Amino acid sequence: MNTIPRLLEKQVRRWLEQFPAVALLGPRQCGKSTLARTLLAGIPGAVYLDLERPSDLARLRDPEAFFEVNAGRLICLDEIQREPELFPVLRTILDAGQRNGQLLLLGSASPQFLRQSSESLAGRIGYLELTPFLLSEVAGNKNAPAILRTHWRRGGFPRSFLAESDAASMDWRGEFIRTFLERDLPQLGVGVPAGTMHRFWQMAAHFHGELWNASKVGQALGVTHPTVQGYLRALESAYMLRVLQPLEANLKKRLVKTPKVYLRDSGLLHALLRLETDNDLLGHPVYGSSWEGYVIEQVLGVLGGRWEAFFFRSSSGLECDLVLQRSRRRLVIECKASTSPELTPDFHRALADLQPEATWVVAPVREPYPIGKSISVTPLLELIKTLQKMD
Repeated sequence: MNTIPRLLEKQVRRWLEQFPAVALLGPRQCGKSTLARTLLAGIPGAVYLDLERPSDLARLRDPEAFFEVNAGRLICLDEIQREPELFPVLRTILDAGQRNGQLLLLGSASPQFLRQSSESLAGRIGYLELTPFLLSEVAGNKNAPAILRTHWRRGGFPRSFLAESDAASMDWRGEFIRTFLERDLPQLGVGVPAGTMHRFWQMAAHFHGELWNASKVGQALGVTHPTVQGYLRALESAYMLRVLQPLEANLKKRLVKTPKVYLRDSGLLHALLRLETDNDLLGHPVYGSSWEGYVIEQVLGVLGGRWEAFFFRSSSGLECDLVLQRSRRRLVIECKASTSPELTPDFHRALADLQPEATWVVAPVREPYPIGKSISVTPLLELIKTLQKMD
């Protein structure tokens, strides 16, 4: 497989100089191990252990002895969520080492899911999230519509995006979904039958980009509202779903308080809906919301949590797809899958309420152009470059 440089690599290197431990988290098969091996290749004496391999796990049978033998080296532990009992030991090791860059931990569950790490290693660890390939990583500086279409259709998981054909990509995603449900979720402590979770995931795909209706989903699955919310939290913790909260602002308007739910990888969304080709996607009702979720993930993947993200919707129907806030700054992004997007009067009224610093309409166009006062229609890559300069 081709090696594509990851935007996060520089930050991982920098944080290893600033923290005793760095946790690189993200979904399975997104490239964490590849990035870690790239980093470790340039660090003399670094040690890599894959905790899914019995031979590597055996080396940690006496963890204190292992770390004593390898004192002074950077140790990388892959799939750390499989061995939560290690975290108290790791705290002792880090405190004894008295230096930064001792541990690089790789995991497939969120920090909230790995409670042991947040409790045991508090003040000693920095968390970074690695996403599947971002558009800005696979396209570089080229605003190439073909690359964007392929990346949007197949998603960013390396083996899906780099597959030899759309059919091979779809096969890989189908197997990923099966093994994730049958093996990965149980390893994270989720004791839900694979068939039940598959049906829930498919329902979430049909609700992609819509206000979340747990009661409706629960009725369809024959389970309670709390059970549905538990399913939602499990897939969110495993980086499969994004729950986007509504903006709560003092605008003297009644605002919707229900979150929106998105499948984080567009390729998995399309696989669950059985959309293999561009024509399949073009003819499906999810087309517009698929683009919306895709844009949101690409933007937030590049920003890396440095801006808070919300959507805006009032009870009277005023709405904006993505509102970014940091300190007193506010940016608005609207997502339009059309190559000739149009804005409604309600959107302009929403902007009048929000008073953003800047507004962009992101569409699959080749060049940016103005569409109104302080509003630009822009290609996704152009927006990402602009946001990186503002960050």
